Order: sequence, then C-alpha cells, then structure tokens
Amino acid sequence: MLSALLRASLAAAWLGMAAAATQVPLVSPMHLSSVGSSEFTTLSHSSFPNHRVRVKQTSFCDATVNAYTGYLDVDQGAKHLFFYFFESRRDPAKDDVLMWINGGPGCSSSMGLLMELGPCSIDMKNASSNGTTWNPYSWNSEANIFFLDQPVGVGFSYADYGEKIETTEDAAKNAHAFISIFFETFSQFKGRALHLSGESYAGRYLPVFASEIYDQNQLAKAAGRPTLNLQSVIIGNGITDISTLYPGRYEIECGTAALDVPYQSISNCVRMKSALPRCQQRMKEGCIDQFDATNCRAAVAFCDSELSTGMWATGRNVYDVSKPCIGDLCYEENGVITKYLSSPAIRQLLGVDSGAANFSSCSDEVGRLFNARLDKWAVPTQFYVAGLLDRGIRVLIYAGTYDWQCNWVANRMWVDKLEWTGQEAYAALEWADWGVDGAEGKAGEVKQGEGSLLAFVTIRGAGHMVPHDKPEEALAMLSAWLNGRVL
Repeated sequence: MLSALLRASLAAAWLGMAAAATQVPLVSPMHLSSVGSSEFTTLSHSSFPNHRVRVKQTSFCDATVNAYTGYLDVDQGAKHLFFYFFESRRDPAKDDVLMWINGGPGCSSSMGLLMELGPCSIDMKNASSNGTTWNPYSWNSEANIFFLDQPVGVGFSYADYGEKIETTEDAAKNAHAFISIFFETFSQFKGRALHLSGESYAGRYLPVFASEIYDQNQLAKAAGRPTLNLQSVIIGNGITDISTLYPGRYEIECGTAALDVPYQSISNCVRMKSALPRCQQRMKEGCIDQFDATNCRAAVAFCDSELSTGMWATGRNVYDVSKPCIGDLCYEENGVITKYLSSPAIRQLLGVDSGAANFSSCSDEVGRLFNARLDKWAVPTQFYVAGLLDRGIRVLIYAGTYDWQCNWVANRMWVDKLEWTGQEAYAALEWADWGVDGAEGKAGEVKQGEGSLLAFVTIRGAGHMVPHDKPEEALAMLSAWLNGRVL
C-alpha cells in the first residue's frame, strides 16, 4: 500500500506533468494532425480516470507520413508506457489500425520497429553512422500502426515509484485503456478496424489483450458507450499452448521440420526422445490438470534440462537454426539499436521522459517478474483464442520454419487440437502452397478457407522474426489478411 506522503507526492507529480502539457477536455474529439511537435498534448477520457495519454508529433523514422510518439500514464501518472504511431503510407484516412508488440516477456517493440516491420530499419551496412534506412516493406504500407512498449520497465516505459506489472491479465487493462482513449479522442479513427499483432510472447499477450477488449466492448454496449472495432489477432512464432512446446522443439532438432538433415547429435536425440514422455506427463500433472507452483516449476526445470540444454550447446541461433548465435540475443542488430536509441539526440527527438532509464532491448527484471508468477505456465492461453474465434474474431497464426524457440511445429500442434466451434471445418481444410505475386518459388504453406476465421501460414526460410528474414513475404501475407483474401 502507498503511504499518504507517497500518494501526495505521486498526485503532485501527476498534476505537474499535466500542467506542462497541452490539455484536452474529457472526451473532446479532435484530429490527430492538430497535435504539435514542441510539447505533449494530454488526452483524457471519463471512462478511464486513472489513465492519460500524452502525444506529440515527431520527424522520427519516416518523413513520408505523420509520425507520433508519447506515453500512456497510468495510476495518476505513476506508470508510463511509451509508444510510437505511424500513419499509413497508403490511405491513413481509411486504412485499418494495427498494434504491434514484441514478446519476452520484457522486450521492447522498438526491436520490431527497427529490425522487422517498421517504416525504417537500423542501418547495419553503415553501423558506425548510427542511423536508419528506409524500409519499403514496412507494415504501415497498408495500415496505421502503433508500437507499444509494455509493461512498465520495457524500453522507454518506466514507473516513478517502482510499481510493477507481473501478469498478462493486468497488462491487458492498460492496453485496452490506451487504445480506447486514442480512438475516442482522435475522431478520424473512431470505428476504424483494429488488429492486434505481435510475436513470441505475444502469443500469450495478444489473446488476453483481445479478450479484454472484447469483454469491455460488451459492457460498453450495455451502457450505450462507443466500442472498439476489434477485427483480428495476428500472432507470429508465438508461445500460446505450453503442452506442445517441447514436442515441437524435438522435431526441429531431431527431425527435418526445419533443416533437410537433423542437426542435433544422435545421442542427444535419443536422450530427448526418452525424456519427452516424462516431460509431457509432469507438465500435464503440475501445470495443466491442476496448477501447483512447486510441481510446475519442477516440471519445467526437468523439461528444460532434458530437452533444451542440447540446443543451447550447439551455438546455433535459437531463433534461426540455420545461423550461428552472434550478438545480444543472437542478433548484432540488437546492440546497434540499443546504441542508437540511447543517443541523447534521439531521446529528445522521441520525447522520452527524463525518468526513463537507458534503453535496453529486453528487461531481465520484467522477465523475472512474469516468470516468478509463472505467467506463461499458469494460464491455458489457447482457451482465450478459442473464445475469440467463437465470438467471430479472426485469428492468423504465422511462423517461420527455422525458429526453435517458438517453432512452427508446436504452433501447428496446438492449433490442430484447439477446441472451438469451427474445429471440424478447419480440420477439413487442405494445406496449400502460397507465394508472392511476381516472385519465383513458394513462400510457404497455408491452411485457410474462404471466409474462415482461423488461418495458419508458414514462411519457409524465415526464423522467429519473419519480417526481418522475409520482409516481402511478410507484407504480402499481411496485405492478404487485412483485405480478406486467401493466400
């Protein structure tokens, strides 16, 4: 509990922050273009009295569109979530709105922006220049797009008094508030189609975030308030159903699901094959049939010891088994991005608060907090996906075939056995090759029917970060999904 003195200090800081920014009355519609670049405009909403959004225009990254950065301030300004917003290059007045988040838990969406699908990419050819290059395959080619750093402690997001978010369900409330305030205040986006997208731990985040939005929409309808036009969830190489994680990893290492020839040693594969049934049984008993923190931790420790240590010993990139692990989190780009975003000039350009720590690609502390609560293991996130599908929300699962960490085999396994009203219809669909118009060869395989709510797409030759490895294919996939086409 906060002391009276701390509460008073917090409130004073909140009022001081509000006084330093341009104020907007509660639920006062305006156009985003009216936001200036010299200072933050503060947005409020009567339905979210503990939340404020501060936003300013910026010249960062893409000079061809209007770009904005800012913060969602939570709990009277105690927590601050940083975001980027880029208007669509095609038709910002009509195109859908997409939110992107990276995983971890604890990794910044700045990595997705500058390594994968953002309007600009970190310049690796001239890394010493500490700059960016134009990305012709950015996802804002066809959508207005947010990049949100969440929860607090991630990227430029921070807390004033050490407050923390430790579960996905708590994080979902802030995501819903942020999107609601933004959509309600800026009249041009009211009623616009919304898609939640992300990768890795977003396989846990997004189904919960989307469910929070859907459930809150029902309450808003009953009260006669506006709702968010949630249309779909897009998950890339995600972790969603833990029951298939280790069998999938075994197939990547010891089968031909990734490379033409198994790359793990025969002796390790024999060990893994022998341990897999025991791993699955312990996980089922301790983490799934009944959740017991002690037994679940023991099960996870056993599975990792018997089924993951061999992979780490290979020196391969766990996000792309076709390559060696080089650099922070196996990618040299991470270090260059960290240096770039830590520049005082870039921090000033983005409007980063002085209270935010130096940028880091992933927060170990946030990861520890979520792991301490067994966030990944405690909740069957696939049930959220089933609930969304049963209520008409479309779901796209895509995966690069070279990933080990959250691999395509594990994802295919849980999607195939997902219990929902369309399960039989999805099972009856045939896998088909797909490709990019004008390009030779196939991009991957797809399981999708005309008008179907659920689709699964593989991208051959891509790892964990599909837009990084196959940018043209990733954009073609997104375009088809947003426009309701079958690949």
